Amino acid sequence: MEFRHIPVLLDETVKALKIKPDGIYVDGTVGGAGHSSEIAKRLKSGRLYAFDRDPDAAAVAAERLKEYPAEVINRNFSDMKTVLTGKGVTGADGILLDLGVSSYQLDTAERGFSYHKDAPLDMRMSKSGISARDIVNEYGKNELTDIFRRYGEEKFAPRIAEKIVRQRKIKSIETTLELAEIISAAVPAAARREAHPARRCFQALRIAVNGELEALGQALDDCFDLLKKDGVLAIITFHSLEDRMVKQKFREYCTGCVCPPDLPVCVCGRTPRGHLYTRKPIEPSAEELENNQRSRSAKLRVIIKN
Repeated sequence: MEFRHIPVLLDETVKALKIKPDGIYVDGTVGGAGHSSEIAKRLKSGRLYAFDRDPDAAAVAAERLKEYPAEVINRNFSDMKTVLTGKGVTGADGILLDLGVSSYQLDTAERGFSYHKDAPLDMRMSKSGISARDIVNEYGKNELTDIFRRYGEEKFAPRIAEKIVRQRKIKSIETTLELAEIISAAVPAAARREAHPARRCFQALRIAVNGELEALGQALDDCFDLLKKDGVLAIITFHSLEDRMVKQKFREYCTGCVCPPDLPVCVCGRTPRGHLYTRKPIEPSAEELENNQRSRSAKLRVIIKN
């Protein structure tokens, strides 16, 4: 299957990054190289470093970027600072993180991300490590409940976890549709009419399998530290958990004095480390929503280092 992925908020992201022909840029989630291609084509003496933990994405991106001043690195963006420091890169003019799962991963049934297509339960972006099948068949009821609640904000998490544990006593749960049917049977009929009942649990499993929030938490400070003065950090999120983390961290970077208000003068000496590009997140236009429904939950937040 061709690696096809429509880059979300492309024009808005490229504009926010304010690409300089001689700048150093990093795409932490290169995917199908949609954003990376637009960045790299604007470079002359500059350089783009493009990361992706998915070996399929890294291979495709390397081919698509071979004519540009770009290097593709098959590593998680949480390793960015270590990798770039090892290459002698001490600062970046712009860094992009386009979080979430790519259209290619969703549409390639055998990767096991989609609840619409039958395939082995997998969901590993790196194609290595613990899989969704391992979690579903080996974790206890309380652990499953915690995953569905924490990463999927699923209000029927205990019922779903209990149903999974009961079903796997009969036979192990091997495929995406098997799991989707079990989840559907565990929730009330009214909830099944609102949206696909498996959506939140599949999101939760994907996040747990790939350690997505842990990787993001580690990467945020590393990315900001890597930026040069006036460097830009742009992050596209697709669900509230990611967006909340990014929003809170950006607020922290923009916060100055934290002395008690009753002190006559500042003694902490703290000054804001960055400022926001826009106060509110940038969301897809009506035209983009019409052309790409998968962009509907996207939010772009941008901060500029002082």
